[in-house]
Amino acid sequence: MALFQSFDIAASGMTAQRFRMDTIAENIANINTTHSEDGTGPYRRKIVTFEERQLTPSFADTLESYRNAYKGNGVRVSKVSEDTETDFVMSYDPSNPDADENGYVSYPNVNTVTEMTNLIDATRGYQANVTAFNSLKAMAQQGISIGNS
Repeated sequence: MALFQSFDIAASGMTAQRFRMDTIAENIANINTTHSEDGTGPYRRKIVTFEERQLTPSFADTLESYRNAYKGNGVRVSKVSEDTETDFVMSYDPSNPDADENGYVSYPNVNTVTEMTNLIDATRGYQANVTAFNSLKAMAQQGISIGNS
């Protein structure tokens, strides 16, 4: 694995975790949004899914990969989906303009505790990638200083 590929892998992890944190922030910001812009109902919680980043290899790289068991390429966001499995939170408020005929308002399926737990998880993942990046940078600087001696 090349040195710059290592930097790229750590950077892709930081980028993916930052995107996840942005999505979590969007979920928390819309915790009281009872109707969407298109009028389909309340805001639905969004979930970020990651997958291994696939680089388009050359023919020589493909042959080389058969000799080496695995070469990582980093991570990327594969999709952002809406949580359709969790039910909306129903609250009795007949004075709300979004209330149904029985006086109940559907609030988003966003749970603050779940979102904060996911935020802590994403933050720790980001920190782990920063630590790896900084370690790689220190190794590269040490290698350069050895070469200059």
